[in-house]
Amino acid sequence: MNSSSDQPVNAMAPIDQWFVSLSGWHDLDASRQTIFAFVALMVFLFTAPRGRRWLARWPAALLLLAPVPLGCTALFPDAVAGIRLASLAVQFLVLSSALQSVLLTVTVSCWERISGPIPKIFLDVLRLFVVLLALLAVLWESGVEAGELFAGSAVLTAVLGFALKDTLGNVFAGLAIHAEHPFELGDWIQYDTNTAHIGKVVEINWRATKVITLDQAYVIVPNSQLAQASIRNFTKPDPWSRRSLFVVTPYDISPQKVQSIILEAIRGSFGVLEYPPPSVVTNEFKERGVEHWVRLFTTEFDKRDKVDGMARDRIWYALARCGIEIPVATQAIRLTQPVLPSTQSVELSMERRVERLEKIGLLEPFGPEQVRQLAEVSDERMYAAGEAIIHQGDAGESMFVVFDGRVEVTVSEPGNGPVVIRTLEEGDFFGEMSLMTGSPRVATVTAVIESRVLELSKESFRIILATQPSLIGELGVALQIRLAERAQAIAGVERVIPTPHILKTIRDFFGISET
Repeated sequence: MNSSSDQPVNAMAPIDQWFVSLSGWHDLDASRQTIFAFVALMVFLFTAPRGRRWLARWPAALLLLAPVPLGCTALFPDAVAGIRLASLAVQFLVLSSALQSVLLTVTVSCWERISGPIPKIFLDVLRLFVVLLALLAVLWESGVEAGELFAGSAVLTAVLGFALKDTLGNVFAGLAIHAEHPFELGDWIQYDTNTAHIGKVVEINWRATKVITLDQAYVIVPNSQLAQASIRNFTKPDPWSRRSLFVVTPYDISPQKVQSIILEAIRGSFGVLEYPPPSVVTNEFKERGVEHWVRLFTTEFDKRDKVDGMARDRIWYALARCGIEIPVATQAIRLTQPVLPSTQSVELSMERRVERLEKIGLLEPFGPEQVRQLAEVSDERMYAAGEAIIHQGDAGESMFVVFDGRVEVTVSEPGNGPVVIRTLEEGDFFGEMSLMTGSPRVATVTAVIESRVLELSKESFRIILATQPSLIGELGVALQIRLAERAQAIAGVERVIPTPHILKTIRDFFGISET
């Protein structure tokens, strides 16, 4: 460049004289460019968020390298072409440093304070872009024609694109990963269909994504491969992931009993979250027994083997305490005679039935022999929690006695939702209206917990009432009281005085004439 200063060379500042003697630049241009690059670097260092100032190492390195080409020309002071080339190199390094400092100030110091950290790969692309921009500016400044410049760059781009097509594919795939955010650093992902290929993302760079698997293996997966794969993210959108365990129990143990034992056992186990709550469902009926699917949630994905193992330990101990043995797969063939229930166990079961029936107020008119007769012909049935025993409006000709458990009686009236009338426990009964009159069920009864009930049929009552018709009157009074209690529970009305018409209904239903 030609000098336009009116001051003599010997009046210049020492740094300007040094720049002019080595590079031929105008003193003000050299000083301004260097000072601008230094100021831009300082601005970024003072405005960058904590933990991001390390990004200044690249523009600082470029600025520190700027004097190197000038120092090389000192070895060959008579080489004019070398001095010119060194001048361009210095200009390129200073301009690259200045542009990178400005870029970092805009993107990191300003933008990241508003929208969060910018991925490293995006910063790398932008920094490369400003370096290329500085190179083009210096070449343009040196007098290279625009047509030659763009023609040469197009050819060079085509050659590099063909030679580096795989690398460029990984770069663009990495950019897509950062733009779509299918995973982030620290996420646990499965990066192909192999369930063993699960790892924690530790780095995402230009070419590949690096993960550490559960086996502590360091795996480098090309970004292009990830861009085409179905990625399972175990950490997003919620930090917890679900684990599945399968437990088989004997057929003679009710599923809901086993499920309650398992849920209680895994509560507080290592890594098992209270929310979302764990659950257990009956999954399948196998040859060994009933298979239960235990579903629990954990945030300890990297320790999932320990989470599963300790949960299994607790389940085993809990089942063992309850006398439940996990069946094993066997192929043994046994030829045995059928084992009939012992007389003692049958008698004990019968005595318990009789004891329950004797406490029912509806059966107070019945004598001990009649109660035992009902106990002998009653059927014992088991219902799961939430399972309806009878439905309102269904036909029926039997009544039920709660042997074990707890049930809830609800009634639905037109225009209103279900109304809970009462809760029945051991020794209570329901369904007597259908048994005595054949009328449809007046309420829905649902097991609150696993419950066992005794069902008394119309035929068993008909035999007793045929021999003692006088019992019909007492049964009719008891039924009227039950109807009044039901009406009062639904509408809040006063108790209804028993009326005699129900006695005729009972007689007609059982086919017993009035004496």
